[in-house]
Amino acid sequence: MKCSIFDGFKAVLSKGCQKYNKKLNHQKIIREKITHTLQAEADALQALCQQIDDKMVLAVELIFSSSGRVIVTGIGKSAIVAQKMVATFNSTGTNAIYMHAADAIHGDLGMIAEKDVVICLSKSGNSPEIKVLIPMIKAFGNIIIGLVSHQDSFLYKEADYPVLLPMDKEADPNNLAPTTSTTLQMAVGDAMAVALLSLRGFSKESFARFHPGGSIGKQIYLKVSDIYKNNEKPKVYLNDNIKTIIVEISKKRLGITVVTDDNENMMGVITDGDLRRMLENTDDLRFVTAAAIMNEKPKTIDAGSLAADALGIMRKFSISQLVVVDGIRYAGIVHIHDLIREGIM
Repeated sequence: MKCSIFDGFKAVLSKGCQKYNKKLNHQKIIREKITHTLQAEADALQALCQQIDDKMVLAVELIFSSSGRVIVTGIGKSAIVAQKMVATFNSTGTNAIYMHAADAIHGDLGMIAEKDVVICLSKSGNSPEIKVLIPMIKAFGNIIIGLVSHQDSFLYKEADYPVLLPMDKEADPNNLAPTTSTTLQMAVGDAMAVALLSLRGFSKESFARFHPGGSIGKQIYLKVSDIYKNNEKPKVYLNDNIKTIIVEISKKRLGITVVTDDNENMMGVITDGDLRRMLENTDDLRFVTAAAIMNEKPKTIDAGSLAADALGIMRKFSISQLVVVDGIRYAGIVHIHDLIREGIM
């Protein structure tokens, strides 16, 4: 029996609908699992916030008063969290070193000095490496802070400062993959670092010293004076004519020129936008001077200000350049392209 063209069309349409419905089903599953995971971890964090006890407070106080370093160790996914915790500690003023628990029992214990404080991360608190490692650290006389999710575990019982990170189950359906447990570890590590930096009076300037090459550091230490000197310095005088103004703006390629008096004091600015508006409203250009069309109250910034502050002003007023001043004297121009190039944005 021959199939009609209509039957063939129905088959193609049916197959297309099946693919579309399958795609929608996949998207539904993805959305549900993402929401479930985030909610499960958020609930665990919220529960932890309600259970902060003296042990965690004392643990942070111990680290703050110690003259030694912080050694952070763990096994498996907890070891990865330990590395992140060490990075955060070091960047916020707390001297820290990472030690993998498995490597520790094969020689790396030698990195622990007499006054160092050891933070041990473990969900179960009962892994073979932890059971071997903890007695060896205690034999050295070092104090151990344990971050663990089971109160009846070896780590919780043996740590000098056991900190319980309670959780019902992991976020994954099989309750196996470290998800909620590592989120709690990560969050507590961040919380300890923030508490410590607050106790140390760790400032923005201190933070910048540890991040000199990154965009974060530049937001804290890079000044306008470090940037504007690389730009041209467009300038016209009060009585200069329209031709002079246009040539100066075009030649210096910053979309602006500053109008000064004979003493280099800024009197106003003219942008390419000011020129367009003037041309729309003026028929006779022969007697137009800079003084007649300049903006007498432009947005300015002091040469000693932070480049990040310049960006804030540009964003607030939707402009792409600022006049740099030293008192009332015209110093130069800082352009938004300068800030992009420096990685401030």
